Amino acid sequence: MTPSRTEALEEWHPVCRVAELEVERGVAALVHGQAVAIFRFDEDTVYALANHDPFSRQSLLARGIVGSRDGVPFVASPLHKHAFDLRTGQCLEDPHVSVAAYDVKVVEGVVLIGHRKTAA
Repeated sequence: MTPSRTEALEEWHPVCRVAELEVERGVAALVHGQAVAIFRFDEDTVYALANHDPFSRQSLLARGIVGSRDGVPFVASPLHKHAFDLRTGQCLEDPHVSVAAYDVKVVEGVVLIGHRKTAA
C-alpha cells in the first residue's frame, strides 16, 4: 500500500527558504518534535543533525564551526570542538559517539527535513 499524498508530505517538514540560510552557518529548528541543527554547507548543500552535543550535553551544535576535513564536511561543537560529520552525525575524534542525522531536501527553494537517517 502506498502512502497518500498527505501522508507523504507530512514526512517532510518545511523549515525555511534555502536563501535565508547563510553558507557555513547553522540554525536551530524544531522538527518532528526534535531540536535540529540545519547547516547550509555551500551554495547547493544543506545538512541537518540533532542539535544536541553529547559531550557538553547542551543544545548548541547549530552555533558550531562548519568546515571540511579530508573531504568530510563537519560541524565542530563551539564548547569542546569535537567535530561531527554533517552527512552521518559520526564524531570524527571518537568513533563511539554520534548524533542523529536527518534527511534533507530542497524543493522549489524550500528546505525540507525528513526523518532520522538509519545508521549504516
